[in-house]
Parts: sequence; structure tokens; C-alpha cells
Amino acid sequence: MTLGRGGLSLVIMLAFVVSSCQTEDKSPQPHYMSDARGQSKVATTNNKSSGRFIEFRSRYALTYGHTYVIFGRADANGNMIEREVAGLAPASPDAAPYVIGHFVPVPATTGETDGDLEEQYRSASWRVMLTDAKYEDAVAYIRKLQARSKLWEASVYNCNAFVGDIARHMGYKTPGIWLRPQQFITDLREMNS
Repeated sequence: MTLGRGGLSLVIMLAFVVSSCQTEDKSPQPHYMSDARGQSKVATTNNKSSGRFIEFRSRYALTYGHTYVIFGRADANGNMIEREVAGLAPASPDAAPYVIGHFVPVPATTGETDGDLEEQYRSASWRVMLTDAKYEDAVAYIRKLQARSKLWEASVYNCNAFVGDIARHMGYKTPGIWLRPQQFITDLREMNS
């Protein structure tokens, strides 16, 4: 029995998707922060920066995790005092669209999902402090991206791809979208620090 061109392509794509998700997450990574000049350091609770930020994050989940951004304003100690979440995920909390979305596009949501703001699920993060002008530009792009991102598909346009679009708009280099979320955020920070 021979596979047609379409069948062979499907087998190769499935093998690629499955192999990309076979690594294991590490323990939670330290919280990193970069100032408006791009200088990176491990964030502490006694950080004396304030102002506008975007934080690239990943979190643990029952599957391979989730990548998203939190953006807003922080106080002088680095605590979020205004925040919004943007990410791309299947629009239903039911597992069926998530599974189906590994084969065909499914309806997506682009806002906060369960667990995004719970610290015990954070696996990696990189906070970038921004000037007001850069923050407003990034937020305007996020809003446009949310308006046009209606579908999620694991191997074509997933949460990493969504966050990667935001990072590229901001002028950052991005890793491949088929990494586990924790590795995606870690590589994103390391490529741009």
C-alpha cells in the first residue's frame, strides 16, 4: 500500500508536531525583566522600575502549556497595577476543539484563559519595560492582532505564533513556533537580551 502525496504530507506533519512536543518542561524559570534600553536582569520584588510593560509568559497546563502576554502598568516595586492578557487558544474550555485543532483550524479566543494570572502555573516570563510611545504602539498592534485572529491550529497558528507576531512587531527576533511554551519564552528572552 502506498501513501499519496497528501497522505505522506499528513504523516510528516503529524510526526513533526508530535516530535516537537516531546521535551519536558523544566522547573519554573526565574522572572526576567529588561528596561527600555534592553538591559536584562533577573526581576526581584524590590525592583525600582515603574511604568508601562509587556510581559511575555508561559504557563504549565495539562498538555504542553500556553504562551501569552500580559501588558499594562507597574508600580515602583514592579507589581502590576493595571493589566490585560492577550493570547491565542481554542475558544472552548472543552477538550474536543483543542484536539481537533491539531488537525484543522478551530475557533479561537484572544484574551485571558484559565490559569494565566495564577503564579503557581507560570513556567517562564520576560518583562520588558517600555516608553509610553512604544507601549501605545505595542498595544495598538495587539488589538489589531486580536481582531483578526479568529482561528487556532496547533501546527500552523498557535499561541507561540501569536506571541511571536507581537514580539516581531516590537523588533525582537523570535524562535520557531513548534517549541513548548516554556522553551519558546526562554529562547525569546535569550535571543534578545
